[in-house]
Amino acid sequence: MSAAIDSLDVKSKVSEDEWQTRVDLAAAYRLIAMHGWDDLVYTHISAAVPDSDGHFLINPYGMMFEEITASSLVKVNLDGEKVMPSDYPINPAGFTIHSAVHAARHEVGCVMHTHTRAGVGVSAQKHGLLPLSQHALLLLAEIGYHNYEGIALNEDEKPRLVAALGDKALLILRNHGLLSAGRTIADAFQSLYFLEVACQIQIAAQAGGGELIMVDEKIQAGMAAQREVVSRGMGGELVWPGLLRKLDRRNPGYAD
Repeated sequence: MSAAIDSLDVKSKVSEDEWQTRVDLAAAYRLIAMHGWDDLVYTHISAAVPDSDGHFLINPYGMMFEEITASSLVKVNLDGEKVMPSDYPINPAGFTIHSAVHAARHEVGCVMHTHTRAGVGVSAQKHGLLPLSQHALLLLAEIGYHNYEGIALNEDEKPRLVAALGDKALLILRNHGLLSAGRTIADAFQSLYFLEVACQIQIAAQAGGGELIMVDEKIQAGMAAQREVVSRGMGGELVWPGLLRKLDRRNPGYAD
């Protein structure tokens, strides 16, 4: 079956809201690849299906992030069962992590998880993300930490992972990588972007070998409010349209 025919077939079977979610999620996968944050096929992003009973969309396991389309995304329930036919399986570790967050945090529309070098590097440091940069300061109050328990295949890990995230937007998975949980796909992407850049800056600053300057705690305390001012209260929606335009120029086809 051709991609075009498959796209029309899937689009005809889902609501307009679900199709838009599929388009945005496929775009997010390609944006992750465009920024070099993918890890072959071994990380994952999920999005809750609007107005559904615990259904969410996740990547077809085996597809590269740069080639994922709206119609190729796999729809599953919280038990990992497909609720729409697909020729692809899903990543079992991806299901464990994402189903845990979606089940516990109903306001979360999107969960993103990466294994970047900088992210894993900071996750392996005892003190985690340090108050070294403006990017880090925007996030410090929104970060939880979860200790490594092996590849996330064990159902018993879910409560501990959820507890570590709490009501926060970001989770640093020790010795593993980064996770963001956003109300929208745009919010999750922007939070992950800031966290990834903050990790890159930290690794670069440490590699320089000089004495590091930590930002004063009084300044740290006021950063969350300043972030709202800078984003005009729009969160990730401020940058999302521009990101899609950039993606349309470099890697179109995600909406198929």
